[in-house]
Amino acid sequence: MNRIIKVARMQLINKATFIGIPLMILGASFLFTLSIWWLVRRNGGDGELYGGGAQAPMWYFLALGIQALTVTFPFSMAMSISRRTFYLGTVALFSVCALILSVFYYLMGLLEVATGGWGTGGQFFALRWIADNSAPVQILFYFVLMVLLFMLGFLVATIYMRWRTTGMAVFFISLGLVVLGIIALFTFNDLWEQFWSWALTWSAAGVTLWGGLTALLMAGGSYLTLRKATA
Repeated sequence: MNRIIKVARMQLINKATFIGIPLMILGASFLFTLSIWWLVRRNGGDGELYGGGAQAPMWYFLALGIQALTVTFPFSMAMSISRRTFYLGTVALFSVCALILSVFYYLMGLLEVATGGWGTGGQFFALRWIADNSAPVQILFYFVLMVLLFMLGFLVATIYMRWRTTGMAVFFISLGLVVLGIIALFTFNDLWEQFWSWALTWSAAGVTLWGGLTALLMAGGSYLTLRKATA
């Protein structure tokens, strides 16, 4: 356990990476969104206002998953830290950060509702599709989404560390072929209407469940790949 904590502390040498930058991205997108909402209302705009800027820090975690491995993994190997310890320490740290930010999203959503959308009737944190659910579902939704993006970036980074440029080329070409095959299958069989009808029935709880299962699969794949990776 002490070694896992040491790995987490090693990742936090540059605290801005895990804490400062996500908050800066979120704060900037929030202020820009409020400014746009104010201009809309100022010029007589009515109706509900929506802002997707709350998702901005989540997409940053995709890059963070890559950076968390490629920047510190060689250093950990030089410090004789096992791959298992490095993996557990890194994932544990990110999970804590993701949980804290998820709770923050939920609390800001409550404040947003209480202030009438910051006095503009807008929805930034409390998007109705998510905010209509219970507190645990909302927090888990944000948490799973961030973990999923982090594990995606981490998995891609482990593929690079294991097989380098050749592995990345094979991975993305294979991924492109799979996506193209799915698109062709849906197009030639006229399945798009059925797909979108089914997608519209998704709930936040359902997305959380399937997203969590996908994140677990990525976590297992990234760990197995990391065991053979070289710095």
